[in-house]
Amino acid sequence: MLVYTLGSIGADRGTPVKLTLAGVAFTAVCGGFTSAMALKSTTTFDIMRFWGVGSIGGRSLDILPVALPLIGGGLVLGLLSAGPLNALALGDDIARSLGTRLALTRVTVVLAVTLLAGTAVAVAGPISFVGLMVPHIVRWFVGPDQRWILPVTVVAAPAFLLAADIVGRVVLPSGELQVGLVTALVGAPVLVSLVRHRKVSTL
Repeated sequence: MLVYTLGSIGADRGTPVKLTLAGVAFTAVCGGFTSAMALKSTTTFDIMRFWGVGSIGGRSLDILPVALPLIGGGLVLGLLSAGPLNALALGDDIARSLGTRLALTRVTVVLAVTLLAGTAVAVAGPISFVGLMVPHIVRWFVGPDQRWILPVTVVAAPAFLLAADIVGRVVLPSGELQVGLVTALVGAPVLVSLVRHRKVSTL
């Protein structure tokens, strides 16, 4: 919510560029505080060192009773927002004329993203590029309709993550190559390709 508030200051409220910059700045500040706390304790530092790479291995099933309700709630909110998001893609004025409640839609989407991304990061660490790369790839196949993009991404993203984890275990059998490293190696070139193709990156 703080990132959205910071990114919405000014005349052109809530543009993707402003929200991205606000998110990067906020991440840097939080990362500084996190590093300071981790360095004060050797045990915490060791835990953070492996968690910070991102991995789906070595996780206890005890986390599921806490994580599943949060993920389920985020999925429901996200899927319910698919229609209003299609209207918002046409611009605020058109969306408003179509009866979309802009403030409610944006708050709902922010809450859904917070629940989904926050829970996933808490469980597996900051596994990068999955959330950026997979929805754009899905868009190539299903078009710009969020009512298709969201449910297909729910299936495609875990499949990609599982494939990356398998690749990490095969490439480095003597010791697991963390899945966060594999997704970064694959995701960076794909993201650069997306940026180079203006037609795709501006959808």
